[in-house]
Amino acid sequence: MDRSPLPPARTADSTATLLERARVGDRAAADALFARCWPPMLRWARHRLPQWARDLADTQDVVQEAVVQTFKHLDRIDRGEGALQAYLRQAVLNRIRDHIRRVERRPAAVMLDSQHVDLGPSPLEHAVGREALECYEAALARLSDADRELIVASVELGYSYEQLAEATGRASPDAARKAARRALVKLAMEMERG
Repeated sequence: MDRSPLPPARTADSTATLLERARVGDRAAADALFARCWPPMLRWARHRLPQWARDLADTQDVVQEAVVQTFKHLDRIDRGEGALQAYLRQAVLNRIRDHIRRVERRPAAVMLDSQHVDLGPSPLEHAVGREALECYEAALARLSDADRELIVASVELGYSYEQLAEATGRASPDAARKAARRALVKLAMEMERG
């Protein structure tokens, strides 16, 4: 077997000749074959990938993936005239179909409105909230009626200190603030006790 180096690939070489040389490991022939196949495959595939299916992958990406994978398996391609182009067209078409199927399985993208604020509890609040709420309610039940009224009005109903003073009969907003603070300290101690 003659191990003399192969002469460099020429652009005038036939596709069949370049294919044979690329099969035996001639990198220059593979590069020439790629350069010859790439533009027609790109033109052929350009309008076959629908606009709605283009996201991060565009036609060039799909064609490049098909061509690169084809070049890894040159031994699978028939030696007949036009066999490489036919094989590449089918490989590109298969990649386009696969890409369309992937896009169709994905849910449609929805633009989020940055002005919309979700006022509901977060997932963490859902998870932690139930246990904390039970602890809060149990501790609240152990407080006096007056302390419970101060906490419910200030914490749950969001009363201002003026409203709190009026609702609980305190002499001033400052007196209501101090009474609410003392009630909250008692609540915290009850919650710690569990």
